[in-house]
Amino acid sequence: MIHKFGVRSVGLGHPYMDKFVIRGGNPLLGTVRISGAKNAALPAMAAALLTEEPVILENVPQVRDIETERKLLAAMGAEVELGYGRAQHRTTICCRNLVNPEASYELVKTMRASTLVLGALVARMKHARVSLPGGCAIGARPIDLHLKGLERLGARIWQEHGYIEARAERLKGARVVFEKITVTGTEDLMMAATLAEGETILENCAREPEVGDLATLLNKMGAKIEGAGTHTIRVQGVEKLHGARHRIIPDRIEAGTFIVAAALTGGDLLVSGCDPRHLGALLQKLEECGVRVQTNGDSVRVTGDGPLRAADMVTEEYPGFPTDMQAQFMALATQAEGVSIVTENIFENRFMHAQELVRMGANIRIEGARAVVRGQTPLSGAAVQASDLRASASLVLAALVAEGETIIDRVYHIDRGYERIEEKLRGVGAQIRRIGEFLPKRVATPVAAG
Repeated sequence: MIHKFGVRSVGLGHPYMDKFVIRGGNPLLGTVRISGAKNAALPAMAAALLTEEPVILENVPQVRDIETERKLLAAMGAEVELGYGRAQHRTTICCRNLVNPEASYELVKTMRASTLVLGALVARMKHARVSLPGGCAIGARPIDLHLKGLERLGARIWQEHGYIEARAERLKGARVVFEKITVTGTEDLMMAATLAEGETILENCAREPEVGDLATLLNKMGAKIEGAGTHTIRVQGVEKLHGARHRIIPDRIEAGTFIVAAALTGGDLLVSGCDPRHLGALLQKLEECGVRVQTNGDSVRVTGDGPLRAADMVTEEYPGFPTDMQAQFMALATQAEGVSIVTENIFENRFMHAQELVRMGANIRIEGARAVVRGQTPLSGAAVQASDLRASASLVLAALVAEGETIIDRVYHIDRGYERIEEKLRGVGAQIRRIGEFLPKRVATPVAAG
Protein backbone atom coordinates (compact mmCIF):
# COMPACT_ATOMS: atom_id res chain seq x y z
CA MET A 1 0.00 0.00 0.00
CA ILE A 2 1.39 3.40 -0.95
CA HIS A 3 0.49 6.53 0.95
CA LYS A 4 1.32 9.61 -1.06
CA PHE A 5 1.73 12.55 1.22
CA GLY A 6 4.02 15.50 1.40
CA VAL A 7 5.28 18.11 3.77
CA ARG A 8 4.10 21.56 2.87
CA SER A 9 4.60 24.98 4.42
CA VAL A 10 0.95 25.74 5.02
CA GLY A 11 1.29 28.99 6.92
CA LEU A 12 -1.01 27.93 9.73
CA GLY A 13 1.56 27.98 12.50
CA HIS A 14 1.04 26.11 15.75
CA PRO A 15 -2.66 25.34 16.22
CA TYR A 16 -2.83 26.49 19.84
CA MET A 17 -0.29 29.31 20.06
CA ASP A 18 -1.05 31.64 17.16
CA LYS A 19 -2.85 34.93 17.63
CA PHE A 20 -4.15 37.64 15.32
CA VAL A 21 -3.17 41.24 15.93
CA ILE A 22 -5.57 43.62 14.18
CA ARG A 23 -5.61 47.42 14.06
CA GLY A 24 -8.99 48.76 13.04
CA GLY A 25 -10.06 51.69 10.90
CA ASN A 26 -9.34 50.63 7.32
CA PRO A 27 -12.16 50.09 4.81
CA LEU A 28 -11.84 46.94 2.72
CA LEU A 29 -11.20 47.89 -0.91
CA GLY A 30 -10.47 45.78 -3.98
CA THR A 31 -11.16 42.14 -4.86
CA VAL A 32 -11.06 38.99 -2.78
CA ARG A 33 -11.43 35.49 -4.21
CA ILE A 34 -13.43 32.86 -2.35
CA SER A 35 -12.11 29.35 -1.70
CA GLY A 36 -13.93 26.06 -2.05
CA ALA A 37 -16.49 25.16 0.59
CA LYS A 38 -15.10 23.22 3.55
CA ASN A 39 -18.57 21.87 4.28
CA ALA A 40 -18.86 20.53 0.73
CA ALA A 41 -15.31 19.18 0.51
CA LEU A 42 -15.56 17.11 3.72
CA PRO A 43 -18.51 14.92 2.59
CA ALA A 44 -17.01 14.71 -0.92
CA MET A 45 -13.81 13.27 0.56
CA ALA A 46 -15.87 10.80 2.60
CA ALA A 47 -17.67 9.76 -0.60
CA ALA A 48 -14.34 8.46 -1.94
CA LEU A 49 -14.69 5.62 0.59
CA LEU A 50 -17.54 4.21 -1.51
CA THR A 51 -15.37 3.13 -4.47
CA GLU A 52 -12.09 1.40 -5.26
CA GLU A 53 -11.35 3.87 -8.06
CA PRO A 54 -9.72 7.31 -7.68
CA VAL A 55 -11.88 10.32 -6.89
CA ILE A 56 -10.32 13.62 -7.96
CA LEU A 57 -11.56 16.70 -6.12
CA GLU A 58 -10.73 20.23 -7.24
CA ASN A 59 -11.15 23.58 -5.48
CA VAL A 60 -10.48 21.93 -2.09
CA PRO A 61 -9.68 24.60 0.52
CA GLN A 62 -6.46 24.40 2.53
CA VAL A 63 -7.91 24.47 6.04
CA ARG A 64 -7.34 22.36 9.14
CA ASP A 65 -10.53 20.31 8.94
CA ILE A 66 -9.54 19.19 5.43
CA GLU A 67 -6.06 18.23 6.64
CA THR A 68 -7.64 16.25 9.47
CA GLU A 69 -9.86 14.31 7.07
CA ARG A 70 -6.90 13.58 4.76
CA LYS A 71 -5.06 12.07 7.71
CA LEU A 72 -8.18 10.14 8.70
CA LEU A 73 -8.59 8.62 5.23
CA ALA A 74 -4.89 7.78 5.03
CA ALA A 75 -5.09 6.05 8.42
CA MET A 76 -7.83 3.84 6.97
CA GLY A 77 -5.54 2.78 4.14
CA ALA A 78 -6.51 5.31 1.47
CA GLU A 79 -3.93 6.74 -0.90
CA VAL A 80 -4.19 10.52 -0.66
CA GLU A 81 -2.29 12.55 -3.22
CA LEU A 82 -2.15 16.35 -3.17
CA GLY A 83 -1.55 18.69 -6.05
CA TYR A 84 1.20 21.27 -5.92
CA GLY A 85 1.79 24.66 -7.49
CA ARG A 86 -1.16 25.70 -9.62
CA ALA A 87 -2.90 22.44 -8.72
CA GLN A 88 -2.48 22.92 -4.96
CA HIS A 89 -6.24 22.82 -4.37
CA ARG A 90 -6.64 19.38 -5.95
CA THR A 91 -6.79 16.17 -3.92
CA THR A 92 -6.88 12.66 -5.39
CA ILE A 93 -8.19 9.90 -3.11
CA CYS A 94 -8.01 6.20 -3.91
CA CYS A 95 -9.64 3.82 -1.40
CA ARG A 96 -8.71 0.60 -3.20
CA ASN A 97 -7.05 -0.99 -0.18
CA LEU A 98 -8.99 0.07 2.88
CA VAL A 99 -7.76 -1.89 5.89
CA ASN A 100 -9.03 -0.06 8.95
CA PRO A 101 -12.66 1.16 9.05
CA GLU A 102 -12.08 3.32 12.11
CA ALA A 103 -12.19 7.05 12.76
CA SER A 104 -10.12 7.33 15.92
CA TYR A 105 -10.68 9.90 18.63
CA GLU A 106 -7.14 11.25 18.25
CA LEU A 107 -7.82 12.09 14.59
CA VAL A 108 -11.35 13.47 14.82
CA LYS A 109 -11.45 15.15 18.24
CA THR A 110 -11.10 18.60 16.63
CA MET A 111 -13.58 18.01 13.79
CA ARG A 112 -17.37 17.97 13.84
CA ALA A 113 -17.72 16.13 10.53
CA SER A 114 -16.28 12.79 11.67
CA THR A 115 -19.67 11.06 11.43
CA LEU A 116 -19.69 11.67 7.67
CA VAL A 117 -17.60 8.52 7.18
CA LEU A 118 -20.04 6.34 9.10
CA GLY A 119 -22.56 5.58 6.35
CA ALA A 120 -19.93 5.21 3.64
CA LEU A 121 -17.86 2.75 5.69
CA VAL A 122 -20.84 0.56 6.59
CA ALA A 123 -22.04 0.54 2.97
CA ARG A 124 -18.62 -0.34 1.52
CA MET A 125 -16.83 -2.31 4.26
CA LYS A 126 -19.83 -3.66 6.20
CA HIS A 127 -18.34 -2.31 9.42
CA ALA A 128 -17.50 1.08 10.91
CA ARG A 129 -16.06 2.25 14.20
CA VAL A 130 -16.29 6.02 14.55
CA SER A 131 -15.41 8.20 17.52
CA LEU A 132 -18.15 10.50 18.73
CA PRO A 133 -17.51 13.88 17.12
CA GLY A 134 -15.49 16.74 18.54
CA GLY A 135 -15.10 20.25 17.17
CA CYS A 136 -16.12 23.54 18.67
CA ALA A 137 -18.26 24.26 21.69
CA ILE A 138 -21.49 25.57 20.13
CA GLY A 139 -23.86 23.06 21.63
CA ALA A 140 -24.74 19.45 21.03
CA ARG A 141 -25.06 18.09 17.54
CA PRO A 142 -26.69 14.74 18.32
CA ILE A 143 -26.03 11.99 15.81
CA ASP A 144 -29.05 9.93 16.83
CA LEU A 145 -30.71 10.99 13.56
CA HIS A 146 -27.85 9.38 11.61
CA LEU A 147 -28.02 6.25 13.71
CA LYS A 148 -31.79 5.81 13.52
CA GLY A 149 -31.56 6.21 9.74
CA LEU A 150 -28.81 3.61 9.41
CA GLU A 151 -30.82 1.22 11.57
CA ARG A 152 -33.76 1.72 9.21
CA LEU A 153 -31.39 0.62 6.41
CA GLY A 154 -30.57 -2.55 8.33
CA ALA A 155 -27.40 -1.69 10.23
CA ARG A 156 -26.81 -3.01 13.73
CA ILE A 157 -25.45 -0.18 15.88
CA TRP A 158 -24.04 0.04 19.40
CA GLN A 159 -21.89 2.41 21.42
CA GLU A 160 -18.94 1.62 23.66
CA HIS A 161 -15.85 3.41 24.94
CA GLY A 162 -16.78 6.66 23.21
CA TYR A 163 -17.17 5.01 19.79
CA ILE A 164 -20.15 4.24 17.58
CA GLU A 165 -19.91 0.80 15.95
CA ALA A 166 -22.10 -0.27 13.05
CA ARG A 167 -22.32 -3.52 11.07
CA ALA A 168 -24.40 -4.71 8.12
CA GLU A 169 -23.81 -7.41 5.50
CA ARG A 170 -25.58 -5.21 2.98
CA LEU A 171 -27.79 -2.26 3.69
CA LYS A 172 -31.34 -2.42 2.36
CA GLY A 173 -33.39 0.45 1.00
CA ALA A 174 -36.03 1.93 3.28
CA ARG A 175 -38.09 5.05 3.95
CA VAL A 176 -36.39 7.37 6.44
CA VAL A 177 -38.12 10.45 7.81
CA PHE A 178 -35.75 12.76 9.68
CA GLU A 179 -37.36 14.03 12.89
CA LYS A 180 -35.35 17.21 12.49
CA ILE A 181 -33.58 18.67 9.47
CA THR A 182 -29.91 17.63 9.61
CA VAL A 183 -27.27 18.41 7.00
CA THR A 184 -24.71 15.78 7.97
CA GLY A 185 -27.48 13.25 8.62
CA THR A 186 -28.87 13.81 5.13
CA GLU A 187 -25.40 13.48 3.60
CA ASP A 188 -24.48 10.41 5.64
CA LEU A 189 -27.68 8.51 4.80
CA MET A 190 -27.52 9.55 1.13
CA MET A 191 -24.01 8.08 0.86
CA ALA A 192 -25.02 4.89 2.64
CA ALA A 193 -28.08 4.45 0.41
CA THR A 194 -26.06 4.55 -2.82
CA LEU A 195 -24.83 0.97 -2.23
CA ALA A 196 -27.96 -0.32 -0.46
CA GLU A 197 -30.18 -2.94 -2.04
CA GLY A 198 -33.31 -1.33 -3.51
CA GLU A 199 -34.71 2.18 -3.18
CA THR A 200 -34.26 4.52 -0.24
CA ILE A 201 -36.55 7.50 0.28
CA LEU A 202 -35.25 10.22 2.60
CA GLU A 203 -37.80 12.77 3.81
CA ASN A 204 -37.47 16.10 5.65
CA CYS A 205 -33.98 16.41 4.16
CA ALA A 206 -31.63 19.36 4.42
CA ARG A 207 -31.63 21.51 1.28
CA GLU A 208 -28.23 23.18 1.70
CA PRO A 209 -26.12 23.66 -1.46
CA GLU A 210 -23.51 21.33 0.05
CA VAL A 211 -26.06 18.48 0.00
CA GLY A 212 -26.71 19.11 -3.69
CA ASP A 213 -22.98 19.24 -4.41
CA LEU A 214 -22.48 15.85 -2.77
CA ALA A 215 -25.35 14.36 -4.81
CA THR A 216 -23.76 15.72 -7.99
CA LEU A 217 -20.47 13.98 -7.15
CA LEU A 218 -22.20 10.71 -6.22
CA ASN A 219 -24.16 10.70 -9.48
CA LYS A 220 -20.88 11.25 -11.37
CA MET A 221 -19.64 8.14 -9.54
CA GLY A 222 -22.58 6.10 -10.84
CA ALA A 223 -25.16 6.62 -8.09
CA LYS A 224 -28.82 7.16 -8.89
CA ILE A 225 -30.01 10.07 -6.78
CA GLU A 226 -32.97 12.35 -7.43
CA GLY A 227 -34.37 15.27 -5.46
CA ALA A 228 -31.24 16.66 -3.78
CA GLY A 229 -32.01 20.26 -2.87
CA THR A 230 -35.61 19.40 -2.00
CA HIS A 231 -37.18 17.94 1.12
CA THR A 232 -37.40 14.45 -0.44
CA ILE A 233 -34.42 12.56 -1.88
CA ARG A 234 -34.76 9.23 -3.66
CA VAL A 235 -31.76 6.92 -3.99
CA GLN A 236 -31.81 3.78 -6.10
CA GLY A 237 -29.05 1.53 -4.81
CA VAL A 238 -26.39 0.18 -7.18
CA GLU A 239 -23.90 -2.69 -6.89
CA LYS A 240 -20.79 -0.51 -7.05
CA LEU A 241 -19.58 3.01 -7.74
CA HIS A 242 -16.65 4.19 -9.83
CA GLY A 243 -14.21 7.09 -9.76
CA ALA A 244 -14.99 10.64 -10.84
CA ARG A 245 -13.62 14.17 -11.07
CA HIS A 246 -15.50 16.95 -9.31
CA ARG A 247 -15.03 20.64 -8.52
CA ILE A 248 -16.16 21.71 -5.05
CA ILE A 249 -18.64 24.60 -4.90
CA PRO A 250 -17.53 27.98 -3.46
CA ASP A 251 -17.73 28.54 0.28
CA ARG A 252 -20.88 30.60 0.89
CA ILE A 253 -19.94 31.24 4.53
CA GLU A 254 -16.50 32.59 3.64
CA ALA A 255 -18.14 34.74 0.97
CA GLY A 256 -20.71 35.96 3.49
CA THR A 257 -18.00 36.78 6.02
CA PHE A 258 -16.14 39.00 3.55
CA ILE A 259 -19.38 40.61 2.40
CA VAL A 260 -20.24 41.55 6.00
CA ALA A 261 -16.65 42.73 6.56
CA ALA A 262 -16.92 45.11 3.61
CA ALA A 263 -20.28 46.45 4.81
CA LEU A 264 -19.02 46.87 8.37
CA THR A 265 -15.87 48.78 7.39
CA GLY A 266 -17.62 51.04 4.87
CA GLY A 267 -15.62 49.44 2.09
CA ASP A 268 -16.06 48.76 -1.61
CA LEU A 269 -15.25 45.11 -2.16
CA LEU A 270 -15.74 42.69 -5.05
CA VAL A 271 -16.20 39.19 -3.66
CA SER A 272 -15.38 36.94 -6.61
CA GLY A 273 -15.51 33.22 -7.26
CA CYS A 274 -18.70 32.79 -5.19
CA ASP A 275 -22.26 31.75 -6.06
CA PRO A 276 -24.70 34.59 -5.28
CA ARG A 277 -27.62 32.14 -5.53
CA HIS A 278 -26.41 30.57 -2.27
CA LEU A 279 -26.36 33.95 -0.48
CA GLY A 280 -29.96 35.10 -0.94
CA ALA A 281 -31.04 35.37 2.72
CA LEU A 282 -27.85 37.17 3.75
CA LEU A 283 -27.90 39.67 0.88
CA GLN A 284 -31.57 40.43 1.50
CA LYS A 285 -30.88 41.11 5.18
CA LEU A 286 -27.90 43.34 4.40
CA GLU A 287 -30.00 45.41 2.01
CA GLU A 288 -32.48 45.82 4.88
CA CYS A 289 -29.54 47.16 6.90
CA GLY A 290 -28.77 49.76 4.23
CA VAL A 291 -25.88 47.98 2.49
CA ARG A 292 -25.65 48.21 -1.29
CA VAL A 293 -25.02 44.84 -2.95
CA GLN A 294 -24.80 44.01 -6.64
CA THR A 295 -24.58 40.47 -8.01
CA ASN A 296 -23.07 39.59 -11.35
CA GLY A 297 -22.33 36.01 -12.42
CA ASP A 298 -19.96 34.59 -9.82
CA SER A 299 -19.36 37.77 -7.85
CA VAL A 300 -20.95 40.15 -5.36
CA ARG A 301 -19.95 43.79 -5.05
CA VAL A 302 -20.52 45.31 -1.63
CA THR A 303 -20.57 49.05 -1.06
CA GLY A 304 -20.88 50.16 2.54
CA ASP A 305 -20.86 53.94 2.03
CA GLY A 306 -24.03 54.74 3.99
CA PRO A 307 -25.16 54.43 7.60
CA LEU A 308 -26.07 50.96 8.81
CA ARG A 309 -29.63 50.37 10.07
CA ALA A 310 -30.63 47.86 12.72
CA ALA A 311 -32.57 44.76 11.62
CA ASP A 312 -33.89 41.68 13.37
CA MET A 313 -32.55 38.32 12.22
CA VAL A 314 -33.59 34.72 12.85
CA THR A 315 -31.39 31.74 11.91
CA GLU A 316 -33.13 29.00 9.94
CA GLU A 317 -32.30 25.97 7.84
CA TYR A 318 -31.40 26.77 4.23
CA PRO A 319 -32.65 28.76 2.37
CA GLY A 320 -33.12 30.81 5.55
CA PHE A 321 -30.44 32.90 7.24
CA PRO A 322 -27.53 30.54 8.04
CA THR A 323 -26.54 29.90 11.63
CA ASP A 324 -22.92 30.01 10.45
CA MET A 325 -23.39 33.75 9.67
CA GLN A 326 -25.12 34.67 12.93
CA ALA A 327 -21.96 35.74 14.79
CA GLN A 328 -20.76 37.86 11.86
CA PHE A 329 -24.17 39.56 11.62
CA MET A 330 -24.04 40.33 15.34
CA ALA A 331 -20.72 42.13 14.81
CA LEU A 332 -22.41 44.18 12.08
CA ALA A 333 -25.39 44.93 14.36
CA THR A 334 -23.10 46.53 16.94
CA GLN A 335 -22.45 49.30 14.39
CA ALA A 336 -26.02 49.65 13.07
CA GLU A 337 -28.25 52.47 14.26
CA GLY A 338 -30.99 51.14 16.56
CA VAL A 339 -31.77 47.83 18.25
CA SER A 340 -31.35 44.47 16.47
CA ILE A 341 -32.76 41.25 17.89
CA VAL A 342 -30.79 38.17 16.83
CA THR A 343 -32.58 34.85 17.38
CA GLU A 344 -30.61 31.57 17.17
CA ASN A 345 -32.88 28.63 16.30
CA ILE A 346 -30.33 26.02 15.17
CA PHE A 347 -27.78 25.58 17.97
CA GLU A 348 -27.98 26.31 21.65
CA ASN A 349 -24.95 27.91 23.27
CA ARG A 350 -23.96 29.79 20.12
CA PHE A 351 -23.73 33.25 21.68
CA MET A 352 -20.33 32.80 23.32
CA HIS A 353 -18.85 35.48 21.06
CA ALA A 354 -21.27 38.03 22.54
CA GLN A 355 -19.33 38.39 25.79
CA GLU A 356 -16.09 38.96 23.87
CA LEU A 357 -17.80 41.63 21.77
CA VAL A 358 -18.98 43.25 25.01
CA ARG A 359 -15.35 43.37 26.13
CA MET A 360 -14.71 45.47 23.03
CA GLY A 361 -17.51 47.89 23.94
CA ALA A 362 -20.61 46.32 22.34
CA ASN A 363 -24.00 46.65 24.03
CA ILE A 364 -25.45 43.11 23.90
CA ARG A 365 -27.92 41.44 26.24
CA ILE A 366 -28.59 37.69 26.00
CA GLU A 367 -32.14 36.49 26.67
CA GLY A 368 -32.17 32.74 26.15
CA ALA A 369 -32.09 32.12 22.41
CA ARG A 370 -32.20 35.86 21.68
CA ALA A 371 -29.51 38.48 21.70
CA VAL A 372 -30.58 42.13 21.94
CA VAL A 373 -27.95 44.29 20.29
CA ARG A 374 -28.11 48.06 20.79
CA GLY A 375 -26.13 49.45 17.94
CA GLN A 376 -23.75 52.10 16.87
CA THR A 377 -21.60 51.77 19.96
CA PRO A 378 -17.91 52.53 19.43
CA LEU A 379 -15.66 49.48 19.74
CA SER A 380 -12.14 49.57 21.12
CA GLY A 381 -9.32 47.10 20.77
CA ALA A 382 -8.98 44.45 23.48
CA ALA A 383 -7.54 41.02 24.16
CA VAL A 384 -10.27 38.53 23.23
CA GLN A 385 -10.56 34.78 22.81
CA ALA A 386 -12.21 32.75 20.06
CA SER A 387 -14.55 29.99 21.24
CA ASP A 388 -15.53 28.43 17.91
CA LEU A 389 -15.01 28.78 14.18
CA ARG A 390 -17.64 31.42 13.36
CA ALA A 391 -17.26 33.24 16.69
CA SER A 392 -13.62 33.83 15.78
CA ALA A 393 -14.73 35.35 12.46
CA SER A 394 -17.05 37.78 14.27
CA LEU A 395 -14.16 38.94 16.48
CA VAL A 396 -12.02 39.56 13.41
CA LEU A 397 -14.82 41.65 11.89
CA ALA A 398 -15.31 43.65 15.06
CA ALA A 399 -11.57 44.26 15.30
CA LEU A 400 -11.56 45.72 11.78
CA VAL A 401 -13.69 48.66 13.01
CA ALA A 402 -12.40 48.92 16.59
CA GLU A 403 -10.22 51.79 17.70
CA GLY A 404 -6.70 50.64 18.47
CA GLU A 405 -5.30 47.13 18.53
CA THR A 406 -7.16 43.87 19.12
CA ILE A 407 -5.40 40.61 19.95
CA ILE A 408 -7.44 37.48 19.20
CA ASP A 409 -6.28 34.28 20.90
CA ARG A 410 -7.02 30.65 19.90
CA VAL A 411 -7.17 31.39 16.18
CA TYR A 412 -6.78 27.67 15.48
CA HIS A 413 -10.58 27.78 15.47
CA ILE A 414 -10.62 30.09 12.44
CA ASP A 415 -7.97 27.97 10.70
CA ARG A 416 -10.44 25.07 10.75
CA GLY A 417 -12.62 26.76 8.15
CA TYR A 418 -11.02 29.84 6.57
CA GLU A 419 -8.11 29.56 4.14
CA ARG A 420 -5.40 32.12 4.95
CA ILE A 421 -7.97 34.68 6.06
CA GLU A 422 -5.34 37.10 7.29
CA GLU A 423 -3.58 37.13 3.90
CA LYS A 424 -6.85 37.71 2.07
CA LEU A 425 -7.79 40.55 4.44
CA ARG A 426 -4.37 42.19 4.09
CA GLY A 427 -4.79 42.00 0.32
CA VAL A 428 -7.82 44.30 0.53
CA GLY A 429 -6.43 46.78 3.03
CA ALA A 430 -6.85 45.36 6.53
CA GLN A 431 -4.11 45.78 9.13
CA ILE A 432 -3.84 42.22 10.41
CA ARG A 433 -0.95 39.96 11.21
CA ARG A 434 -0.48 36.52 12.71
CA ILE A 435 1.92 36.00 15.57
CA GLY A 436 3.07 32.78 17.24
CA GLU A 437 4.27 32.62 20.81
CA PHE A 438 7.00 30.03 20.33
CA LEU A 439 7.03 28.89 16.72
CA PRO A 440 7.56 30.81 13.48
CA LYS A 441 4.50 31.60 11.40
CA ARG A 442 5.22 29.02 8.73
CA VAL A 443 5.92 25.46 9.80
CA ALA A 444 6.34 22.24 7.90
CA THR A 445 3.14 20.30 8.50
CA PRO A 446 2.41 16.77 7.25
CA VAL A 447 -0.74 16.96 5.12
CA ALA A 448 -1.53 13.26 5.28
CA ALA A 449 -0.22 10.39 7.31
CA GLY A 450 -0.28 6.67 7.02
